[in-house]
Amino acid sequence: MAMLELEQALYQVLETMPPPESESVPLGDAAGRVALEQIRSPIDLPLFDNSSMDGYAVRTSDVARARSPMPVRLRLSGRIAAGETFKGKVLPGTCVRLFTGSRLPHGADAVVMQEQTRVEPGTPTEVLVLERVRRGENIRPQGEDVKQGTILAEPGERLTASRIALLGAAGIRRIHAGRQPVVGLLATGSELKEPAERLSPGQIYESNRLALAALVRQAGGFPRVFPIVADALAATRFALAKAFRTCDVVITSGGVSVGEMDFIKQAFEQVGGALEFWKVAIRPGRPFVFGRYGRKLLFGLPGNPVSALVTFLLLARPALLRWQGAVDVSFPTRSGVLARGVANPEGRRHFMRVRVDASGKVRPTGAQGSHILSSLAAANGLLDVPPGAVLAAGTSVQVVALEG
Repeated sequence: MAMLELEQALYQVLETMPPPESESVPLGDAAGRVALEQIRSPIDLPLFDNSSMDGYAVRTSDVARARSPMPVRLRLSGRIAAGETFKGKVLPGTCVRLFTGSRLPHGADAVVMQEQTRVEPGTPTEVLVLERVRRGENIRPQGEDVKQGTILAEPGERLTASRIALLGAAGIRRIHAGRQPVVGLLATGSELKEPAERLSPGQIYESNRLALAALVRQAGGFPRVFPIVADALAATRFALAKAFRTCDVVITSGGVSVGEMDFIKQAFEQVGGALEFWKVAIRPGRPFVFGRYGRKLLFGLPGNPVSALVTFLLLARPALLRWQGAVDVSFPTRSGVLARGVANPEGRRHFMRVRVDASGKVRPTGAQGSHILSSLAAANGLLDVPPGAVLAAGTSVQVVALEG
C-alpha cells in the first residue's frame, strides 16, 4: 500500500465512519456529548421582564425631575422578592421594592437602583428617588437573550458546559445524543510489563494504554484496557478477536511495522478484518494501521509512546468524535511566535513537540525522538513543520493543542 498524506488518511478514516446511533440522555449527563437533533427553545429567555438589580420599580414620568438636591418622593406600595408576583399595579406617585431577578410589576417602565434612593427612618413607606432613570433602565426584557423557537443547538454539535447551561435555562431535560463508543486498548510486545511487576533485563513498563485511555475519555469514548499481548501471531489473533467481541473500536499500540515480530496486520486479516491503509507520511508515526471489522474499526498505532499519542490525536481522535456524530472534529489551535528557529530536514511532515507560553512564544520542549516521553510531557502543543522547512525565530505559527 502507498504511503498516504495526513489529509488523505484522515479523509479516508472519516468517510468510513458508520452513522451515529442515537440515545436519549439526561441533560445533566450530556457534557461532551454530541447532539443528534436540532434543539429549539420552548420559551423566551428571560421568561418575563425582570429587574437587573436591587431597587424600585417606577414610572419614568414620575421621576423625570429627580435630582440629588431635589429628590422625588414616592409612596411604597409593595415588595416583590425573586420568584414572587405583584397582583397590583404601579400607579402614579408610587413604587414597588424589587430585588435582582424580581418580576417587573404592571405599570412600571424602569427600575431605580437602590443606591440612587433614600428611605428616611421616620417615613418607611416613602422612598426618595435621587436620580432620574430612562424608560427600560435596569430591566431585563422578556426574550432579550433568546426568543421562543430560537435554535439552541444544532445536530453534530458537541455540548459544552455553557451550552448545557443555556439548554437548562430553557427547561430542556433530555437530549438525543450519539452513543459513545466502547474502545478496546491493546498493547503488544513481549518486553512489556505492567507497572506493578518486577522487570527482568531487557524489559520495560508499558504506559501507552494509560495515556490512550485518558485521551479516549476526552474524546467521549469508554476505554476498556486489555492485558498485554506477547509478540506471537496466535496470541495477537486471539487478543484482537476477544476485543472485537465487546468493543466498537479497537486501538492497538505496537506490532504495526514490517519486522518479524509485527503481527497486527496479519492477525487482523486472519480474524476477518479488512485493511484500508497502513502508512502515513508524518513524523512521528509513519506506521499506522486503519481497518474495518464489519461495522467496527481498528486503529493500529506505533509502539513508540510519542508516535502512539501523536497518531491517536491526529487520526483516531477525529474518528471517535465523528463516530458519535460530531461535525467539527478539528483540534483547537493557538497562535504563537517562534522564540527560536526550527528545521525539518526530512521528507515527512514533523509534528514537533512545543510549548506555547503565556506571552505566545513557542519553543521546542527538548529531544524529538519518538521514544522521548519527557519532551511530550513538557509540551502543550504540536507544531506542524513541513518537509525540508526552515522556520526562523519570529515566524508566526499555529500550534495544535494537545488537550482539547
